[in-house]
Order: sequence, then structure tokens, then C-alpha cells
Amino acid sequence: MPATPAPLAIDDVQRRARLSGRQLLPATGPLEVARAVTALHSTDPASVHLAVTARGGSVDAVEYALYAERSLVRMLAMRRTVFVVPTDLSPTVHAAATRAIAARERSQLIGFIEQNGLTKDGGGMLTHLEDAALAALGKLGDAYGIELGDAVPGLRRQITIAGGNQSLTSRVLFILAAEGRIVRGRPKGSWISSQYQWSAAPVAPPTTQELSTADAQIALARHYLAAYGPATVADLQWWTGWTVGETKRALAGLATVGVRLAGGSTGVVLDTDAEPVAAGPPVARLLPALDPTVMGWKGRGFYLDPDHGNPAAAGSLFDRSGNPGPTIWWDGRVVGGWAQRKSGEIATRMLYDVDSAGREQIESEAARTAEVLGDIRVTPRFRTPLERELVS
Repeated sequence: MPATPAPLAIDDVQRRARLSGRQLLPATGPLEVARAVTALHSTDPASVHLAVTARGGSVDAVEYALYAERSLVRMLAMRRTVFVVPTDLSPTVHAAATRAIAARERSQLIGFIEQNGLTKDGGGMLTHLEDAALAALGKLGDAYGIELGDAVPGLRRQITIAGGNQSLTSRVLFILAAEGRIVRGRPKGSWISSQYQWSAAPVAPPTTQELSTADAQIALARHYLAAYGPATVADLQWWTGWTVGETKRALAGLATVGVRLAGGSTGVVLDTDAEPVAAGPPVARLLPALDPTVMGWKGRGFYLDPDHGNPAAAGSLFDRSGNPGPTIWWDGRVVGGWAQRKSGEIATRMLYDVDSAGREQIESEAARTAEVLGDIRVTPRFRTPLERELVS
């Protein structure tokens, strides 16, 4: 049912209390962290491990959850972005977001194949390559893209897209993964690598009849609001990558309460989540670039000074496309940024005054982050002005 108008007001202090209590408190492991934020950003592979370790988990636990226990899975999802999600949530995410992306990618690649003159039947050629790639995986087991290209020479054929050349391998594997027919496995080298092995999916994704897009979108909106509420329609639309119509229909399928937010905007919470949340003790966190908490809302004013999100401003924590770099959090808001230097040192810069207890916790978290990284050197995939300054 649609959100019902209500006199309920939720100010920024209350929003930060919710954020801290739900997303920044110590977790027992990577699955708990993933559930707390719904999905972990994986465009930059290091972000997954650092998002978990920032909340008290370990790198080894992330590796176990992803590659042994399989309680987490890396998949294409919202906004055509790669995420790590709880495996039991992956069918919902697939139906709510990935399936439509896969259909667009398939149609687009068929067009590219035909426009490049490889064949007049792009659909037939793509199906042939997919079948051959799956057969090769069946024989090889886990394999990297280059190994599949050796096994299926047709995958190595080049196409020109927007003036640049690329092989069909990455595009074909991307579609197979988006359709849930193959999954990303352990990367080559360390956990900061993005050169993944591929393997056949252990379980096929649900069909349209088993889980409709509309039902899945309602379910995903519920998960989002449980983690990020209160949120605006624009927040949910941005996070999911849905159209305005899809977003409103998903919210209409939930029992929600309308709330007034600071600045006069209107948001919603689940009707079971309308009561005030007691603020816990303030906690310090050094979150990585692209951390899901930083990326959870389109409107970020309740935890971030707008000047620090402006790429043209001094001390900017975001790049020109809006991607966040590493951030320092205290008591539910961003108070600074950090970066790892070549020496391994964690350099920090405070953008706000923080009391002595906060400074002590932040210093402790910086030391712990350096210990987690050890000999690993992490450079965010999307670099921000402040991060560049700190490592220069």
C-alpha cells in the first residue's frame, strides 16, 4: 500500500543514529555486514574486504564466505554495478535488477556483432559462443577468461565499440554472468585483483514464473528501507537504478509511513520502523572507497557536508562522477578522509573538529587498517582529490 501521510518527523540526528546502529557497529562476520548494508560494492574488489574489516571482520572470513562456504556471491546488480550479496538474496536481486540489465546487454551485443560485420545473425553467433564457453567450463572447471578464449577461439574475435577494440570474451562472459549461468570465483593473485576465475553457476537463477520482477522489486525495496530508511523516492531510485515508475510501484507494494526530513523533503520508512531509535555510543570507522554506507543515498546531506562532496571543492571526498574515496566516520557522519601511502602508512585528514575520544578511536582504526592491509597496497579505482593529496 502507498505511504500514508503522517506528522512523523525524523531529523538528521535520528538518521545518523539509525545509520550508526545498523551499518557501522561491529559485526560477527562478512555475511552479517552484507545483510546490514544489503549489498557490498565490488566495482573495486578491495572495497569488499575493507568494508567488512572496517566493521570488525577479517579478510580470511571474507575469502571463506565467498569461495568456500558460498554464503556470499559476487554478481552484476543495481545500476549495472558488480556487488557482493548474501547468496540467499541473490535470486531477488537478479529478478529485481540484473535480469533487465542482462536483456539490454544481450540485445546490444547482438547489434555490435552485426554492425562489425561478423555475421548477419548476431543472435545465432552469440548463442553458439555461449554454448561453447559453457561446454569449455564443464571440461576445464574454474577458468580465467584468457583460458576460455584459448578453448573457444571464436571468443577472441575483436569488435569495435565507440572507437575502441575489445574481444568478445569479456562481453560474452559478462552476459552469461548477468543471466546467472556462470559466477565469478577467486581472483588471480591477491584479494585486490579483479581478474576472476569463472565457473558454472551451482544453481540456476529463478525463472520469470518463479519470481516476477514486480515481486522481486518490492522485496528488494523492503531490504533497502530496512537498512537505509528513512529514504526518499529519489534515494531508492538512485540506489536501484530503476525508473521512477518502477520505484513508486515497489514502494506501493509495501506498508510504509511518510516522514518529514530535514530541509523539508519527504521520505518513507517501513511501518514497523517508525519508532525512534536510541543513539548508541559513537564509533569511529575508516570506510573504503565505494563503501555501501557512503553510497546508500542520493541525498547525503545528513551525514556529509555538501562542500566535501563537491569535486571542485578543497578536500573533496568524491570524484567528478560522484564516486566516493576512503572516508573517516565518527558518530554517524563523515569527518575526514584517509589514504594508504606507498610505505603502507595510513594518512588521514580531519575535515571537522572531533573530541579527544573520537581522535583516539580514529587513530586506533587507522592503525588497525594498516595492520589489515599489511604488505597489500590499495589504490582506489576511482581516485578523489583528497586521496591524491594524502598520498602525494
